[in-house]
Amino acid sequence: MTTPDHPPERPDAPPAPVWTRRASVAFLRINVALFLSGYAIFSQLYCVQPLLPDLARVFSLSAAESSLALSVSTGCLAASIFVAGALSRGLGRKPLMFASLIVAALLEVAVAFAPTWPVLLLLRALEGLALGGAPAVAMAYLAEEIEPAGLGTAMGLYIGGNAAGGMAGRVVTGLVAEHSDWRMALAAIGGLGLLAALGFVALLPASRNFRPEPSRGLAPHVAAWGRHLRDPGLLALFAIAFLAMGGFVSVYNYVGFRLMAPPYGLGQAAVGAIFTVYLAGIVASPLAGASADRFGRAKVLAAGIALSGAGLLLTLAAPLAIVVVGIALLTAGFFAAHTVAGGWVGARARADKAHASSLYLLAYYLGSSVLGALGGHFWEWGAWAGVVGFVGLLHVGQLAAARVVSRRGA
Repeated sequence: MTTPDHPPERPDAPPAPVWTRRASVAFLRINVALFLSGYAIFSQLYCVQPLLPDLARVFSLSAAESSLALSVSTGCLAASIFVAGALSRGLGRKPLMFASLIVAALLEVAVAFAPTWPVLLLLRALEGLALGGAPAVAMAYLAEEIEPAGLGTAMGLYIGGNAAGGMAGRVVTGLVAEHSDWRMALAAIGGLGLLAALGFVALLPASRNFRPEPSRGLAPHVAAWGRHLRDPGLLALFAIAFLAMGGFVSVYNYVGFRLMAPPYGLGQAAVGAIFTVYLAGIVASPLAGASADRFGRAKVLAAGIALSGAGLLLTLAAPLAIVVVGIALLTAGFFAAHTVAGGWVGARARADKAHASSLYLLAYYLGSSVLGALGGHFWEWGAWAGVVGFVGLLHVGQLAAARVVSRRGA
């Protein structure tokens, strides 16, 4: 019997979500698995960064040319994210992420044995294409499975895994290259990526709220992307991703050139050790996610951008200790802002969350590829002051975009 207060359920209505609650075993498994995923993605993607001076010397390249070892990967990753997001609607989240991680790790091992610079770039491009199956799908998985009250925390832990991978990729390659060579360093990163992929597939629970959809051609995907691109708030978040990542990668791409040159004259291991400041990102990501859940996304986003800008200015100082502190603050601020912006995309997109995440990450990795390479020309033109001036302008753009999305609300 039905009453006005208890209308009958529609037979075609989608089932209510079965959320994964905070403090549950499933919540822990999801976060550990996606931490490993983030580690594998970012360790393999950015492991070449501390090796750019070595690659420039071995292959007789300029600083901007050597940065292509990173830019081709991030550019191809940006392109493949679109395809991966669409495929995941029919193939499922977990199988696609696992295949992505395994193939990328095998390609990383192959990069270590590349005989020439063009072959190395080709393999790095293929690796970027392979990695596209993981990031956008991971963000969509979290938005679909984690209860809304815990999404900020879960997103922070996932991005903390990204930070751990970014640190490991730089530190491990620096240490191994110092005691062996760059080829052995890249092979080690590929092997660790394989182990992370196996841990990921063993731990991640199958999706409970995902419903596979049969292929209906390209039109539904174009329509979904179009809806998101007509949302000014989402556009502002995509702009933040592009500008923030471009500036962040520019700093990390060229700081090695600065620190290995006079007056510092640091070696590979020392430069790699400096990249342990990524620990600041590992701490800042979950803290920012939890703070956004408690105090609101707008305040935490603005604070993260401001902290990153303050760290950037500190890197202009001459003492090495102050430079390192500046890089640490820039890293913490970047990951705080990225955590909030990434979680905001999933919350703001009412439907087709994987498509919204794919657009966010397209902007994110295009920023890494395009602006990261462009930063090399500022290095060649104005040395470190040129890089800081370029990245500072990108921070101004981030603050303007943050103001737009804040006015638009949730």
